[in-house]
Amino acid sequence: MFTGIVEELGEVTAVETLDDACRFRLRGPVVTEGAKHGDSIAVNGVCLTVVEREGDEFTADVMAETLHRSSLGALAVGSRVNLERPMALGARLGGHIVQGHVDGTGEILERKPSENWELVKISLPADLSRYVVEKGSITVDGISLTVVDAGPDFFTVSLIPTTLALTTLGIKQSGDLVNLEVDVIAKYVERMIGDRALGEGAAR
Repeated sequence: MFTGIVEELGEVTAVETLDDACRFRLRGPVVTEGAKHGDSIAVNGVCLTVVEREGDEFTADVMAETLHRSSLGALAVGSRVNLERPMALGARLGGHIVQGHVDGTGEILERKPSENWELVKISLPADLSRYVVEKGSITVDGISLTVVDAGPDFFTVSLIPTTLALTTLGIKQSGDLVNLEVDVIAKYVERMIGDRALGEGAAR
């Protein structure tokens, strides 16, 4: 479980392409401190398992399904990535509940800079639009953000200087893909309401 509060901006140092997967080596001095085999680390919002750790670097395997559903397949040596360790039990929940299970990808459509913040417009897959609401939470490349405006096929978020300076959203441009994870609570509510409606229909 994560909170969407990025701990550091890491870097891909090696990419090994396998038959149906990829193995990445990533540098992140903060998230590797105390990390061991089997631990979880979110990379651009994708929960990955530490295979090996050496110094301030760790390796992680990414299967074909994850490469297909997320933007990790576009990573190359030198790519910057958002890194976050799982939330510790009893710690403050600074963002919102983030699973690290990416629902799909969006494309940065537009960036509108202002003096103290920047408005970013991102495309939204049709099957995810019902989970995104104005002033609700969404995870973009592992970053917990508040939705400013929600359209049928897009949403916007406002980025403060800290987010621009410390995450990939400070360097990504129009046309770049980002990983999206909608609020899991919305999906649970939808499922429960649907199951209840089916039960009431059967009772009749």
